[in-house]
Amino acid sequence: MTTHITGCILTPQGWIRGSLAFNGRIIAIAGDDVPAPRDDDSLVLPGFIDLHVHGGGGADVMEGNGAIDTLARMHAGHGTTSLLATTMTAPRADIEHALADVGRAMRQRPSGAARVLGAHLEGPFISPGKLGAQPSFARVGTFEEVNALNALATIRVLTLAPEVSGHLDFIRLLKIAGIVPQIGHSNGTYEDGVAALHAGVGGFTHLFNAMSELHHRKPGMVGAALAHAEYAEIIPDLLHVHPGAIHAARRAIPKMYCVTDSTSGAGMPDGTYHLGSQTVTKCLGGVRLADGTLAGSVLTMDQAFRNLVSIGIPPRDAVRLVSTNPADYLGERERGRLQPGSHADIVIMSPDLQLTHTFVEGESIELAHA
Repeated sequence: MTTHITGCILTPQGWIRGSLAFNGRIIAIAGDDVPAPRDDDSLVLPGFIDLHVHGGGGADVMEGNGAIDTLARMHAGHGTTSLLATTMTAPRADIEHALADVGRAMRQRPSGAARVLGAHLEGPFISPGKLGAQPSFARVGTFEEVNALNALATIRVLTLAPEVSGHLDFIRLLKIAGIVPQIGHSNGTYEDGVAALHAGVGGFTHLFNAMSELHHRKPGMVGAALAHAEYAEIIPDLLHVHPGAIHAARRAIPKMYCVTDSTSGAGMPDGTYHLGSQTVTKCLGGVRLADGTLAGSVLTMDQAFRNLVSIGIPPRDAVRLVSTNPADYLGERERGRLQPGSHADIVIMSPDLQLTHTFVEGESIELAHA
């Protein structure tokens, strides 16, 4: 059955005020080119893509046993049409348990849920000196372990610390295997970062957070990212990163993209939740460990989009950060843009940027109320 929607539609060529026809994929877009939406226009945008999500709706990826269905439905209700289920640094058996559930969800998208494009391993191959909110199970990466994990669920992105001995060769092997290595939870130097980029690293994990900082005589990983990266993820909850730093990173990194790094507390009331094996508390718009360390977020992608616009980023540019750039990072050319032939991953927002409709591969999704 073909569905038709109307509004101010953002295509790769620009805004069109008209109609969009779709079933599981976009069939046609027709209308008039316009320079920008009017104040009373509904915005028809590509679905949001989140490449770093640990949980939501009270469920955590590391739980396995169907938890992925709960979080994928919750995030779909906030405009996320596809995502990478993200694991924590943990013993191998715990990661295997989580990935078995991710693999199941990849094979058959649950009704009402975002498409799970694969897994993002955030560790365990990180620096023990930059754990952030990760548990202390950091270890040296081996391709044998990754190969076994990849058999359970396709690993699309893997966060690691490149300064760990042997990790430059590890990066090269990951790249050959089609897994995007990404720098994060790293205490490495600027030079370590540059060497990792030359070895095949694709980007940086939650830029500015859990990595060696920028100093003008010691640029660190942040300096390597700002000077040389094409891609990097950033958390725009306005707690993890100041708006000024978001603007600086956007100016320096051509294809920066936004992630939520959301935890099981996303979409839930204030209270106590789990992030992998750790207990975290949601309050004051964030989530923290007992010592006050930020431990992921409770951000959703519709709020991420509103935050970007609120700090002065035009909607057309904000869409690149939440949809097109993350799709391009994974090589997903049929997502993250509205054009004939692409998956019908669509969000519609009211003139005041409230979500009114979400479609995942043409399926209408029940919106969240939290």
